[in-house]
Amino acid sequence: METQTLVKEICPTTTQQWVKDGALLVDVREANEVADLSYDVPNIMHIPLSEFETRYTEITKDKKVVIVCKSGGRSLRAAGFLVNHGYEHVVNMQHGIIRWVQKGFPTIGDTSSVLPQEGDCCSKPGCC
Repeated sequence: METQTLVKEICPTTTQQWVKDGALLVDVREANEVADLSYDVPNIMHIPLSEFETRYTEITKDKKVVIVCKSGGRSLRAAGFLVNHGYEHVVNMQHGIIRWVQKGFPTIGDTSSVLPQEGDCCSKPGCC
């Protein structure tokens, strides 16, 4: 059986600090998702998960890397892939751009696709 290393996860607030300290964000969402809404940070790279296995070597190994997506699932897979391919300074951002937007962190584009709409179960107090 192949040995696998667990991926460290951080929250969007910690990610904000990492970004301020020079970390690279790697967004693994597909191009259409990024076109609608993107993270507004200085060090960001877009490699869709559908292309990740062939393009992951574009990611530097000499700085901290935070993998991000919409909700944290795809980014967790990509971060695990990197860890298992020798990347030591890589983490997954939990809850993705959904929580990033909820925290009021900088974005470019239409946030309505990730925020609960009036009448949704998650728009009610105490839900989720």
